[in-house]
Amino acid sequence: MDVYKITGEKRLQGTISVSGAKNSAVALIPASILADSPVTLEGLPEISDVLTLQALLEDIGGKVELDGKTMVIDPSEIISMPLPNGNVKKLRASYYLMGAMLGRFKHAAIGLPGGCHLGPRPIDQHIKGFEALGATVTNEHGAIYLRAKELRGAKIYLDVVSVGATINIMLAAVLAKGRTTIENAAKEPEIIDVATLLSNMGAKIKGAGTNIIRIDGVEKLHGTRHTIIPDRIEAGTFMIMAAAAGDGVTIDNVIPFHVEALTSKLREMGVTIVEKDEQIFIPKAENLSAVDVKTLVYPGFPTDLQQPFSVLLTQAVGSSMITDTVYSARFKHIDEIGRMNANARVEGRSAILAGPTQLEAATVRASDLRAGAALVLAGLLADGETEIRDIHHIERGYSSLIEKLQGIGAEISKVNISESASIRE
Repeated sequence: MDVYKITGEKRLQGTISVSGAKNSAVALIPASILADSPVTLEGLPEISDVLTLQALLEDIGGKVELDGKTMVIDPSEIISMPLPNGNVKKLRASYYLMGAMLGRFKHAAIGLPGGCHLGPRPIDQHIKGFEALGATVTNEHGAIYLRAKELRGAKIYLDVVSVGATINIMLAAVLAKGRTTIENAAKEPEIIDVATLLSNMGAKIKGAGTNIIRIDGVEKLHGTRHTIIPDRIEAGTFMIMAAAAGDGVTIDNVIPFHVEALTSKLREMGVTIVEKDEQIFIPKAENLSAVDVKTLVYPGFPTDLQQPFSVLLTQAVGSSMITDTVYSARFKHIDEIGRMNANARVEGRSAILAGPTQLEAATVRASDLRAGAALVLAGLLADGETEIRDIHHIERGYSSLIEKLQGIGAEISKVNISESASIRE
């Protein structure tokens, strides 16, 4: 069993680079199957989710070449065949294959998606969109079956702002007949990234990044070359680490506009942030002040950063509250950092944290991707050697995390321990 071991209280200094956006990559790869010729994606993060999607595309006849951060996808021989559980269960974003396969073939059968366990995350808004476009959607033996004689544009109002539903409807609508209007659409940068790829493939999309997106269907899409945007959540994670344990850290390959909500909260805590075109510099932060945070859809404070941010709040003077309005079950890390001496508790949809607290090393488990990032930060701050288990969650979303953190002074390594040791503990 692989684990991370971290010797804490090592100050971070230097430059750390941000990889391509995970939440873009997991949508861009399925989107490529809508083309009739090869699509080249550049700047992909080197994470397990990308490898899982490569395997899924190959399962249905796609020719995929992955060379480091560049993937070339030839979708010309892809066939519409069922994708039951298996790799589909490994990541939540496998649901983008529903919209892409439906858009290209007018039918699809996809196993129910997996990924991190963050409480109820229904796909009812996705299904609402598919049905509005003319598809019949059924759940048969644990898989979603989508069937349509043809897809026609429609006006679709999302009852809940959803990145996944917005992108999935876009994928299904670009080859539909007529105009599709998505109202109350998500505005995340990843939406714009996917729309840019599709537009470069020949799609007609207006309004991406606003709450109303209009799509005029076309007859076919062609191959193209596309460079992915930087990962704003990874950038935010590194900013939080720099604020908590840094002696001057530069975060490279970041779009400052994409992390404005986090920047605002860090400054409220007393952290100095210097922005450049594609860099953010954070000098050593001292005497951090407690703040309250409420997660919201973009451009609000990201739910994906509340878990790492909660660890930073253990170092602030006073009592802080984080309320997660997006995912009700995203506080599983609180018990783990509690084992590391954090003064933290959960009340309903909020976590209450008091500080400053000297964290102590312990053996902990990552319950999901961002909880894992939170535990890495806790390990960096803790006195002693922290062991983090279930690191496969972390490696789904953070590319070369060990090497990047080692490069700015962290004492962190990935080691294999015996299963018997795990059982004894």
